Amino acid sequence: MVDRFESEVNPRNVTRAEVVVCIPSYNEADSISYPLTQASKGLAKYFGNKSSVIINCDNNSPDDTKQAFLDTPTDIPKIYLSTPPGVKGKGNNFKNLFAKVVELKPKAVVVVDADLISITPEWIKHLGEPLFNGFSYVAPLYVRHKYDGTITNGIAYPLTRALYGRRVRQPIGGDFGFSGKLARVYLESKFWDEAVANFGIDIWMTTLAICQRVRVCQSFMGRPKIHRTKDPGAHLGPMFRQVVGTIFAMMGHFEAFWTKVKYSRPTAIYGFGLGEDEMPPKVEVDTANLFNKFREGHEECGEIWQKVLSEDVFKKLLEILGMKETEFNFPTDLWARLLFDVAVSYRDEVVDRDRMMDALIPLYFGRTLSFVRRTRRMSIKQAEEAIEEDCETFEAAKPYLLKRWRGT
Repeated sequence: MVDRFESEVNPRNVTRAEVVVCIPSYNEADSISYPLTQASKGLAKYFGNKSSVIINCDNNSPDDTKQAFLDTPTDIPKIYLSTPPGVKGKGNNFKNLFAKVVELKPKAVVVVDADLISITPEWIKHLGEPLFNGFSYVAPLYVRHKYDGTITNGIAYPLTRALYGRRVRQPIGGDFGFSGKLARVYLESKFWDEAVANFGIDIWMTTLAICQRVRVCQSFMGRPKIHRTKDPGAHLGPMFRQVVGTIFAMMGHFEAFWTKVKYSRPTAIYGFGLGEDEMPPKVEVDTANLFNKFREGHEECGEIWQKVLSEDVFKKLLEILGMKETEFNFPTDLWARLLFDVAVSYRDEVVDRDRMMDALIPLYFGRTLSFVRRTRRMSIKQAEEAIEEDCETFEAAKPYLLKRWRGT
């Protein structure tokens, strides 16, 4: 017998909650029970005096994520929400969440990834507590391996910081908190497209929060993020296009905000130190693969690069294309100006935007290779300092972006 589709299952008929924990999912039947159990413990331990609910926002997963979620015993009530059959995308899951949150009227909403294996009950406290203390958006701070999250390290963090003037270390962290009031802002936002409906959602939420000028903080999670890590040279798929494309698309939307920002300022940090010496799992990087993909990119995308980049940046790019892997270096200033060139070309749709994003991927591989070579002998802390220096270089290059953006 085929199960009939249910857009919502609310066994305990929850109509109000002060705290909501959401776990977005697609095909996570084998992993969702663990974060769900930890979330339930966290809510009971740290928000026991408040009404709460755990929501699974799912994409009608064929692997029976729904049943795994509903069958896992928890002290906290649960609600299962799903997009209609055939409608996928993390952002579409969140659209369901925003609508439900507006209905439930909570003070605090916490979101955690469904594939997390390092989550503790304390994570719920760290992401939820600031929302009862005047903050409206909480981004996570956790130790990650220096090669885990290379899109964050090489693109999302330095660009968000240089553009919007806030140092939010994990703008696409996947685990975060936001106020019930901000949920309405998200639900009613006019800026929504196919990329945001998918993997663009996290950077969209962070950027919107900053541009709303709500109080933003970062919260120490106390443990490294341990999830399904991936070699940065593999498994990119549509995620890159959606995340990076959303950053560029939002630049046009929030031009009045970021063109006035001259420098970045720190973002409040909630909680104290990481407190644990636990190290995140190692991420192995195939540097030869990164190098080859960068070189092959020139053959496949060279014409697009020439159209999208300024003459000077393209010329410098050709110079580093001639380097051997053992001497390879992709300078940060060149990388920043290259991304700024792409932002302008994206706005002007110099070539098809999806093709432009795909042509950026080999360049990102080249830049990632350069970062790996530079930080190979560094500790995680030293690599963090290197990323901070890169961000300062991006900020110093911002006048170049403004000049190009305004066509002066």
